[in-house]
Amino acid sequence: MGNSRSAVVIGAASGIGWATARALAAEGDRVTLADRNLDGAEQRADELGAPHAAAHVDVTDEGSVQALFENTATLDIVVNCAGFGSLGLITDLAVEEFRAVVDVCLTGAFIVAKHAGAHLREGGSLVSISSLNGRQPAVGMSAYCSAKAGLSMLTQVAALEMGPRGIRVNAVAPGFVETPLTEGSALIPGLVEDYVDNTALGRAGQPEEIADAIVYLCSPKARWLTGEVLDLNGGAHLNKYPDVLGHVMKLAGNS
Repeated sequence: MGNSRSAVVIGAASGIGWATARALAAEGDRVTLADRNLDGAEQRADELGAPHAAAHVDVTDEGSVQALFENTATLDIVVNCAGFGSLGLITDLAVEEFRAVVDVCLTGAFIVAKHAGAHLREGGSLVSISSLNGRQPAVGMSAYCSAKAGLSMLTQVAALEMGPRGIRVNAVAPGFVETPLTEGSALIPGLVEDYVDNTALGRAGQPEEIADAIVYLCSPKARWLTGEVLDLNGGAHLNKYPDVLGHVMKLAGNS
C-alpha cells in the first residue's frame, strides 16, 4: 500500500488502539497515536519510531478533537478506539454515570466523525470500534449497550453523508477481547469462562485480530465497503451474553 497514507488512531496508548497503530505502521502508514493519556501515547510512538508521533486528545472535548485534526496536514485514515463502560441496573444507575459513558462512546464518536469527516481526503476511511453490545443486550449495561447501538447507526448515517466524497465509514464490533480494559474480568470467578462458553470458536479475541480487520477496512481491498458494522467476536453474537452483573454480585456475596 505504499507509505503515502497518513493515519490517526485515537486510543492508541493501549489495547486495540495500540495494536491498530502497530498494524498500520507495519503497512507503511504514518501514524499519529492520539490518546487522553499523552505519556502513554508518547511512549508508544517512541516504540514505533519516526515518522510516527503522539498527540493528546479528549473525545468529549470538541476543541481538543478539532485541534488534533487541524494539526494533521493530510489525513487518509482515522480509527477511533475511545470507549469505556459501566455496570448497574437502570433503576440504580446514576444519570451522571449514564451520561459519562454516552459522552465518550457516542457523543465522542460523533465529534470525531464531525472533524475527521471535514479533514479526510477523498478516498479516506473512518473506522470506529463498536461492540457486541451494540446488538446484544446485557443486564446492568444500559449505558454501554445504548451508546454502542447508537454508534452503529451513526456509522451508517456518516457513510451516507460522506460517500459522495469517496470517504468510507465503517465500524468493527468486537466481542470479548483480552486488553487492559477487560483484564479485571479475570478477577471475577466464572466470568471469562462464561464469555468463552458462549463464543462459537471457544476463546477470547486478541487485539491484533481486531487490528487486522481494521487494516482491511482501510485498505483498497475494501474499496466498495461502507456503512458496515463488522461483527468480530468468534461467533458470540450467535449465543447469549453472559450475566456480568450476576457474576459481580455473586462475588460481592449477593445472590
